[in-house]
Amino acid sequence: MPVVQTDRGALRTEDRDGMRIIWNMPIVMSDGATLRADLFLPAEQGSYPTILSLGCYAKGLRFQDAYKAQWDRMVSDFPEIMLGTTNNYQTWELADPERFVPYGYAVLRIDSRGSGWSDGVHHVWSAQEVSDYYECIEWAAAEAWSSGDIGLLGISYYAANQWLTAARQPPHLKAIIPWEGTSNHYRELYRHGGIRSGFLDAWLPRQLAMQYGYGERGGTNPNTGDHVAGPTLPEDELAKNRVDKVAEIKQHQFDDEYYRDVTVDWSKVTVPILSAANWGGQGLHLRGNIEAFTQAASEHKWLEIHGLEHWTHFYTPYGVDLQRRFLDHFLKGVDNGWDREASIKLQVRHVDGFIERDEAQWPIDRTLWTKFYLNVAEKSLDRQAALTPQAIDYDTTGPGVTFTTSPMTEATEITGPLAAKLFISSSTVDADLFLVVRLFDPDGEEIVFRGAMDAHTPIAQGWLRASHRELDDEKTLHYRPYHTHRSAEPLTPGTVYEVDVEIWPTSIVVPAGHWLGLTVRGNDYEYEGPMDDGDKTHRYPSRGVGPFVHNDPGDRPAEVYGGTVTVHTGNRHCSHLLLPIIPARA
Repeated sequence: MPVVQTDRGALRTEDRDGMRIIWNMPIVMSDGATLRADLFLPAEQGSYPTILSLGCYAKGLRFQDAYKAQWDRMVSDFPEIMLGTTNNYQTWELADPERFVPYGYAVLRIDSRGSGWSDGVHHVWSAQEVSDYYECIEWAAAEAWSSGDIGLLGISYYAANQWLTAARQPPHLKAIIPWEGTSNHYRELYRHGGIRSGFLDAWLPRQLAMQYGYGERGGTNPNTGDHVAGPTLPEDELAKNRVDKVAEIKQHQFDDEYYRDVTVDWSKVTVPILSAANWGGQGLHLRGNIEAFTQAASEHKWLEIHGLEHWTHFYTPYGVDLQRRFLDHFLKGVDNGWDREASIKLQVRHVDGFIERDEAQWPIDRTLWTKFYLNVAEKSLDRQAALTPQAIDYDTTGPGVTFTTSPMTEATEITGPLAAKLFISSSTVDADLFLVVRLFDPDGEEIVFRGAMDAHTPIAQGWLRASHRELDDEKTLHYRPYHTHRSAEPLTPGTVYEVDVEIWPTSIVVPAGHWLGLTVRGNDYEYEGPMDDGDKTHRYPSRGVGPFVHNDPGDRPAEVYGGTVTVHTGNRHCSHLLLPIIPARA
């Protein structure tokens, strides 16, 4: 039964469900701000390794209450998630204390500044949050109930700040598990290839219901009877205590100094890492987890890549087992064989599911980097480049143009990063390029997948604003173009330009008789198959890109980005798609 609590937000302790719980524990920051945390401890007094999280989603808001459709689909697909726990303390994108406290852990959930029961200015994705994270780690390590060994664990928002916090090297941080966590705010969160993503516009208003002071207008913690977002404050006070992040991002279209405080210095990330990614995470986290694994200086680091929804495998026995074994090893010193695990664990995607496989390197060391050349005459992707120069136009407001391979004669695995080199011209002074890698069955029907945030996700996507085509020569790899995004170089209408487009990594085993397609278009991919309007598994329309739309007219004025683009092929214009083909092990 819910607890009726009249002294809302008060510090208090209770014993329930085999745990000692301290609600709304105050943590005072060096500048005087007070953050509030819920602490879950084993019933037996002692000092325990601590799993810590800090974020803006309100620590008292239960998953199944806040996101019922997502919860219902997850436990329907994986009913085992319901076993061995009351699920009374399960919150959105955080570990269930009942999965860890009985195994000798303290679980500490902290509302970030300006969120939940933590007062102050609500400023998401900020350097201030990272500073608070550091202070909270060191505060927790000094408490009597903590062994001094701190680990970070959480999905998405609770994952992204882990990279930045680890780079500050708090002395008592011993391990991190960023589960689907972006690592480059500019390239993965705010702008894709220089094109502004509308994700923040859709996401941020939802978080204002979790801002400190939302009070009785918001949700309730069924375990305490508290409002999840502090006392009830007037609207004008709430407005004064938050930063308009959308307005800030609109003012910074280039990767300038504004982003420096939230750009990770990978040379300083030395803590052990378990980086968990999702093949369907196109548009936010996928790239970040993989870049982090390849770039971090950590001696002990592992990469895991799975599929399905953004949240699902974090809670399944598969995911919990990985998390617990990793933390047991690095927070408790348990000799459980984790240090002998393969550095990469892949759930290789097939049209009918996933098959687990271990690898040793990323990209996979036996990758056959294969170029498929665009052929305008046949609208095909061929192993050989056409000799005759040809060109094809497409209207940037329409579906673009699609080039396809021949049907595969045998099952063919594509796993790893992709890239494209295109020769294009535009009728205007710029062009936004949206590249979509797609899978088709023998009847020509497109096959899509349940992705992180969309039920109809294509194989892979990449984006580039042509005026941002300048490459960073030091960071560019043959399979991963890296653009500077420091300035714009407008196009001269009708002039042909060579552009390299990063396409985010993927995995798919293409069955014999199926083929791949590359669509080049001037707007977001849109799934054209049947829709189940009653499926509320995802919080956004499942038309192929979820919340990662690029339709801001201020960023994409029609007179610049609504013209005609020409793709040039053949002769010296060798436009091609680079695919990572993986042969079977000998």
